[in-house]
Amino acid sequence: MFIAMNKFQVVPERENDFETIWKERDSYLQEVPGFVQFALLRGDVEGEYISHSTWADRDAFLAWTQSESFVKGHQQGSLKGILAGPPQVSTFQAVIDERPGSRQVDDSTPEPGRAGIQMGH
Repeated sequence: MFIAMNKFQVVPERENDFETIWKERDSYLQEVPGFVQFALLRGDVEGEYISHSTWADRDAFLAWTQSESFVKGHQQGSLKGILAGPPQVSTFQAVIDERPGSRQVDDSTPEPGRAGIQMGH
């Protein structure tokens, strides 16, 4: 399992606008191979949001970032004036994935010198 998160700092008085843009846009994620789940999370701290997507693996996520679905999904709704700065991208490989009734462990070893995935928005 692979997880990608974007942390957004939203101008506090623009939170409703930010949420409306996300609620009204088409994600195109349902048609993407390897897509597992998406959530837009509102933080307990004013203006803090995270988009959280789960993928079958890193390759599925990377393929999505190069797909027409990615382009279409990111062309909708300008966030200009809504964000206090650019989103901060973080990506993670699941080492343990535990759910009711199952537990999966990734046996790979950490890659020395890994620097994350660089993405532009």
